[in-house]
Amino acid sequence: MSEPTLLVLDTDPSPRLGRLTGRASVRYTDEAGLAAQLPLADVLLVWDFTSDAVRAAWPGDGPRPAWVHTASAGVDRLLCPELAASDTVVTNARGIFERPIAEYVTGLVLAFAKDLPGTLELQHRRLWRHRESAQVAGSRAVVVGAGPIGREITRLLIALGVQVALVGRRARRTIHGVAELDRLASMADWVICAAPLTESTRGMFDARFFGLMQPSARFINVGRGPLVVEDDLVAALRKRWIAGAALDVFEQEPLGPQSPLWGVPDLIVSPHMSGDTAGWRDRLGEQFVEMYELWSAGEPLPNVVDKQRGYVPARDRSE
Repeated sequence: MSEPTLLVLDTDPSPRLGRLTGRASVRYTDEAGLAAQLPLADVLLVWDFTSDAVRAAWPGDGPRPAWVHTASAGVDRLLCPELAASDTVVTNARGIFERPIAEYVTGLVLAFAKDLPGTLELQHRRLWRHRESAQVAGSRAVVVGAGPIGREITRLLIALGVQVALVGRRARRTIHGVAELDRLASMADWVICAAPLTESTRGMFDARFFGLMQPSARFINVGRGPLVVEDDLVAALRKRWIAGAALDVFEQEPLGPQSPLWGVPDLIVSPHMSGDTAGWRDRLGEQFVEMYELWSAGEPLPNVVDKQRGYVPARDRSE
């Protein structure tokens, strides 16, 4: 029996797949070659998870891989109607990024509360200016997105003494439904977006939403850039509707040097790095190899994406 063909949509550095020697025929392609290679593949590893090439190439002629795995938490860059309607199983990298992103968000909350940006700026200017900072314990947060990333953010914030309301698509047990979001956000000190990008969530954070928030509140997005109407956020900050914001994801990435976002007051900009801690690529490769071993043995795969919803449903299937 011939080895299954594993096609890797590659980017530098390539995944370490040595453990699959003799168990898979591994081919590598870039965006330009993907459409021609797809019909030859049994499995597609989307290692270049910043690429839109799968969405563009999938509708072509010929057979398609039985399994597609993306080395990212989000699947919005690869899903298209043809893939969603197919029998192809799609999986993601759930389990890799939750803790690092939660730590990053916690760091941003502490940085805002203790005015670390202001301290660094005053140090740079050699100015001694005593200020009072805010206490994190007892503050209120709304975390939007009840998946594993949102849950881990919630867990770490609760450890700091923050009162957290976790918001999901529908209400269930300790999770609020999206219908309650406006009310919760109007009372929150922190609104944190960790939601997936779907047609129902695109642009959900807009002028209307920022107008609901308290003037002392901060907004943090570690979900996907298109969840936020960036011009509306910029206007809200300039008009001081809210006290500050932090964006780790953007409508267009990388953020160009001419983007007005770089110079917006009270906005922290980071280059989509909240989940990337030392060794993260190796962990992604190890995860895929373990999943490939399950697939080749005919075992059920973890992290299976509901292609209609655009994310991995919660284990109790109510989300």
